Amino acid sequence: MPLRATALALVAVFLSACGGGEEAAPPAEAPTSVPDRPLASPRPVPPFAYETLDGDELSSGTLAGRITVIGFLSTYDAASQAQARILADLLRQHTPRINVAALALEPPQNLPLVEAFTRSLRLSYPVALADAETIAGTGPFAGLHHVPSVVILDRRGREVHRRLGLAPRGVLEEILRAVERASPP
Repeated sequence: MPLRATALALVAVFLSACGGGEEAAPPAEAPTSVPDRPLASPRPVPPFAYETLDGDELSSGTLAGRITVIGFLSTYDAASQAQARILADLLRQHTPRINVAALALEPPQNLPLVEAFTRSLRLSYPVALADAETIAGTGPFAGLHHVPSVVILDRRGREVHRRLGLAPRGVLEEILRAVERASPP
């Protein structure tokens, strides 16, 4: 068996052995949504600012005025890779109507990994490292420290949807249509 196939088989065995446990529920204070429905009411997001990999700013100010989809990703997670690609497709279909960005829930020492992740997937949207508070789930997106996850902000910067786990493109399209109807330009 080639080395790559052997490694993949070992990973599959490891993952199946680790499965079976129940996923922890998000903290009670964390706004959550049914996977394909918006939050009951928009939640104001405290002002935030992160430095992107290319030195620009990803902030509540730079995203204002457009519906924004933010992916919370990691370099070690295959589902994060899939989510990053889904977000890239979404941006291509909705430019210039929406913003798309990603926050890597990775510590600063993983910057080279995040840069390699971004390059290898050819991501055309801003990617930033989250700060320690955001990684811990206590930052502006309180309670969110799961990867992958997606947050959607309306044109006023309010959180209108949160999905923990992989968000398929069809689901995101449906949510965007609903947000566009609810908050016209």
